[in-house]
Amino acid sequence: MYRYDQIDHQIAAERVAQYGDQVRRRLSGELAEDEFRILRLQNGLYMQVHAYMLRIAVPYGLINSAQMRKFAQIARKYDRGYGHFTTRQNIQFNWLKLEDTPDILAELATVGLHCNQTSGNCMRNITSDEYAGVARDEIVDPRPYAEMLRQWTTFHPEFAYLPRKFKFAISGGEQDRAAIAVHDIGLSVVRNPQGEVGFRVLVGGGLGRTPMLGTEICGFVPWQHVMTYVESIVRVYNQHGRRDNLYKARIKILVKALGIEEFRRQVEAEWQHSKDGPGTLTQAELDRVAAHFTAPAYATLPPHDAGVAELQAENKAFANWLQRNVKPHKIPGYAAVVLSLKKTGVAPGDATAQQIDAAAELADRFSFGELRISHMQNLVLADVKKSDLIALWEAATAHGMATPNINLLTDMICCPGGDFCALANARSIPLAKAIAERFDRLDFLHDIGDIELNMSGCMNACGHNSVGHIGVLGVDKDGSEWYQVSIGGAQGNDAAIGKVIGRAFSFQQVPEAIERLLQVYVRERLAGERFIDTVRRIGHEPFKEFVYATPIAENESLNGEAYALLPKGVSYDTPFYSPRF
Repeated sequence: MYRYDQIDHQIAAERVAQYGDQVRRRLSGELAEDEFRILRLQNGLYMQVHAYMLRIAVPYGLINSAQMRKFAQIARKYDRGYGHFTTRQNIQFNWLKLEDTPDILAELATVGLHCNQTSGNCMRNITSDEYAGVARDEIVDPRPYAEMLRQWTTFHPEFAYLPRKFKFAISGGEQDRAAIAVHDIGLSVVRNPQGEVGFRVLVGGGLGRTPMLGTEICGFVPWQHVMTYVESIVRVYNQHGRRDNLYKARIKILVKALGIEEFRRQVEAEWQHSKDGPGTLTQAELDRVAAHFTAPAYATLPPHDAGVAELQAENKAFANWLQRNVKPHKIPGYAAVVLSLKKTGVAPGDATAQQIDAAAELADRFSFGELRISHMQNLVLADVKKSDLIALWEAATAHGMATPNINLLTDMICCPGGDFCALANARSIPLAKAIAERFDRLDFLHDIGDIELNMSGCMNACGHNSVGHIGVLGVDKDGSEWYQVSIGGAQGNDAAIGKVIGRAFSFQQVPEAIERLLQVYVRERLAGERFIDTVRRIGHEPFKEFVYATPIAENESLNGEAYALLPKGVSYDTPFYSPRF
């Protein structure tokens, strides 16, 4: 994986020193909060409901064991013993003191990590496929291109103050596993009829208040020109994107207002000034960066392991884990393994310091010291020998990271919601717990099969609710928290925006509403159909009619207050109150 060079180290050191002085001036009163706010956001520091939250960048989700151990150390030393992995393949710490944050940035820099551009109106962390380099359907490993994009976007002087935040995603396989359609710019590796490598470019995707899928602006940009092409896109956006209205400032609004043909014309005109200029990538530069992503020292192994097959036949728990958490690998005798962070009773994406340390140890033992953070809020060991699967399963089980629910209903995406985020209209995590507890039956989950349930506490849609097969969105209704439910959303090659089925539900009603949706699916599905397939075949109306056919009673056992991480009246200064369920 990529290691910081001298320039990276210098940038990190200078930013740490700069930020440390900014915090000193804020604490002394030399800087007012209004002046400090833009400075702290440039370093990924948010003021949340109870404390400061720090978002740490993990470029394209790739991390080594030493960096993971640093996360565990930060969780113990500065936080409340856990961290939260996000849909941007980053990690967040939610209980920090302002005066500690310069020390945290300094510690991160020692292992090649930073918080640069994890907030603010800039180009954010580049995300990619968590199976990059090992997926069987991969056309080209996208990580060298992701790294070159990272270097290009870092402190780009022209784009330091864009109209709004700007997100890239890049996928290298035939199947999109990076949700490129819901990013400001989505890049997909393709080959033209001559076999040459290039990129299909989507523009204007995004979630939030007005969810939209990206539109193809170019079907093939040769890899040498991808940097100058995307720079031309961002330049047109920077020139013409709205700065007078926060809710209409994303590039998706500009693309819709101009129309894709006019937007393409402007980008092409802009591109003519830089197409063959200094930003053109060379084979030498690609080779230099790609050298950081060479394959590990794979052994020559048989494609199957007899011990694994024997235990699979004897042990249902192990068989379920193999079916759900173990993924194909392009090298015979190896597999990619998902460490689930979705055990019932745990906030989706959360991991304790002990689990983070354990994941680092598992990476060292079983996967060449590397891990991936998925945008589904799980961890991935990408290079595991099949002969090690039993030992890995036993170790992961001991640390609560072997729940066999990947791509099942309880493998939910969920933002921190109102328990932490100052922007949220409603709590997400307690509702995720209530849903997980209601459907925590593995036989039932496996029968229902692949289904994506995504939940967000507000219109910012950090939980990707709009592209969930079932989406849940927290909304404010007369000062109370309510939840809209949508169905039919999807990510990947067949991306779609979900449609709200009707009026909102209370906290207590949401699990029953989901139960009714599943009842329609079970009643109507054809052999082999997933939930999303049935929705597409029969439409939304049968689901809507059944959900609202009779009133949903308020479930008194689901007292939303009882699920709150912090009861009303408890503050950050109150003696320790568990940040978990």
